[in-house]
Amino acid sequence: MSKKLLNIREVKLLPIDAEFYVMGVASRLSRRVDRNNNPFWEMTLSDKTGDLDGKIWTNSSWINRQGGDSFPVDPDNCGLTFEGKSIGIAGKVGQYRDLMQYNFNEVYYLDQEQYPPSGFIKTSPVNAAYLEDQFRDLIAQVKHKEIHDFLLSVFFTKYNLWEKFKIWPAATLLHHAYVGGLLEHSVSVAIGARDIAKHYEAFQVPVNMNIVIAGALLHDIGKLESYSIDTTPRNTVKGNIMEHIVLGSNMFLKFAEGENLDENITNAIAHIIVSHHGLREFGSPVLPATPEAMIVSAADDLDFKLNYWKSQIDAMGTQSEFTDYLSFVDRRLWRGVDIQ
Repeated sequence: MSKKLLNIREVKLLPIDAEFYVMGVASRLSRRVDRNNNPFWEMTLSDKTGDLDGKIWTNSSWINRQGGDSFPVDPDNCGLTFEGKSIGIAGKVGQYRDLMQYNFNEVYYLDQEQYPPSGFIKTSPVNAAYLEDQFRDLIAQVKHKEIHDFLLSVFFTKYNLWEKFKIWPAATLLHHAYVGGLLEHSVSVAIGARDIAKHYEAFQVPVNMNIVIAGALLHDIGKLESYSIDTTPRNTVKGNIMEHIVLGSNMFLKFAEGENLDENITNAIAHIIVSHHGLREFGSPVLPATPEAMIVSAADDLDFKLNYWKSQIDAMGTQSEFTDYLSFVDRRLWRGVDIQ
């Protein structure tokens, strides 16, 4: 086996039967049992270039490499917590049902001081100062004084969500699942929704731009309680049992009551928050029923899909035209054509 250290993006370019060595953070680790009642593990390893899902079978080795020593351990009874820690993997690319499968044959618990998990954390590729400027400019574009002042109160003064909001992830997997992802996603959705609203205003659709921008900036605030981030994005207990739409609507209604926000404004923005996933099967208890809610929902869905498309296309290298079938979006994604 080659000892060359690869990053996750490079691993995903390897052919079947290729061996690899990679380091990252175990962002997810779960114990499973196969149909013969034999245990195995599934791990998602993350670094700045992406995420790698792998299988750890019963014949794999778990090795503790803290303090320069190296000795085998039993993952169930060694007293070590692998999830959220820096891990080294020696593995091999396989295939299962015509899909690539990554087998993690040796799992190394690394020295956490020498290889701190923070060194593998992925951050938003968009400049943080640019995103903050755009966020503040979007609030400035809200001309309705009550809504404008409410946004300032929520994000910068009385409730001061900003310090947390600007670094939070927008997910644990799939899209914007990195430091600064929530800010990047919210700004992108708000700009997209604003521009869609301008388009339909020109076609005589009555759209309240103040509600669109406010709703877009607030639509995912529940993720501040739904996720946490220490070494990698994680679901909180509240996130697992209530999800961000419920948490976000509760947060918003609490803020609206505290600021005595007009009832009509409160209802319009709350409707955007609870309907922005667009369909009940995607988690929204109600469907978008106003132009503003339809626009924010459409912008949110598009931003998710384009971010997901980019991450999948970047990961598959330059030789392939299509990704494997991706069950989450129910399709294979296409690179498209390069027309100069």
